[in-house]
Amino acid sequence: MKVPFTILFLMLCKLSFAFDIIDDVANNFKNGDVKAISAYFTSTVELSVLDQEDIYSSSQAGLILKEFFVKHPPIGVKVIHKVVSNSNYKFGVITLNTSKGNFRISYELKNSGGNFTISEIRIEENKE
Repeated sequence: MKVPFTILFLMLCKLSFAFDIIDDVANNFKNGDVKAISAYFTSTVELSVLDQEDIYSSSQAGLILKEFFVKHPPIGVKVIHKVVSNSNYKFGVITLNTSKGNFRISYELKNSGGNFTISEIRIEENKE
């Protein structure tokens, strides 16, 4: 009788510690960790940073994000919306607080061979 309860307990523990990629990316933005964010990039990324929008290679997108973080050092982050119910698609929206203002950042991740990769990031001034 103890064995089934032990197995059930371990399964519930595993679920409670499940990796949340939306929160991980949000924490990377909070830390201004371009290297960690770039690790999720597809080979090309649709990137919109304020008035600059285009499709960039992953290395170019990383440089643009790095420039953004130099100009706007992060202070904090709040996840305001996430879609994680689809096994092939994830979407997150965060508010990034920086020393030079607040920004609304949305990012889209797609399942590619069992790994989620960032295909789009949009950074805009937070109007709220």
